[in-house]
Amino acid sequence: MKSIVAVDKKWGIGKNNDLLFSLKEDMKFFREKTNGKVVCMGYNTLLSFPGSKPLKNRTNIVLAPAGVTRDDCTVVYTLEELSKELSKYDTNEVFVIGGAMFYKTMVDYCSEIFVTKVDADGDATVFYPNLDEKSNFEMAYSSEPIEDNGYTIRFTTYKNNDVKPF
Repeated sequence: MKSIVAVDKKWGIGKNNDLLFSLKEDMKFFREKTNGKVVCMGYNTLLSFPGSKPLKNRTNIVLAPAGVTRDDCTVVYTLEELSKELSKYDTNEVFVIGGAMFYKTMVDYCSEIFVTKVDADGDATVFYPNLDEKSNFEMAYSSEPIEDNGYTIRFTTYKNNDVKPF
């Protein structure tokens, strides 16, 4: 299982159930990495998408509160149900895509995390775990900086050297 996220200088990822930055290159990167794959997320992340609709060309699996039903994506209600559902797929095809609580819950189960680092403070209210402070993670790749909508960003890849079984 993998994860993909864009963070600011403080590992912030969002505020008011929205992204911190509008980044064309990062969105392109996200689409390229996740297209045709399985994306799993918390319910608020699904609600934050345009029209609260699942992402196209992907299998969308949502961890939702009891009582939520959808016919446009797969809904699970517990981590046990999520584990059972994800076992149907190749773990290399599964991406954790948010939000903050879901990222925090799933981070140690991910073998690889694609982090777009934005050289700015987005005044975030929700955060991704700081992988630089987690002993089981190491940065395996960092791109050259590029400009994206007035921000300097880098695409980085972190490897988990002690992946927990899910």
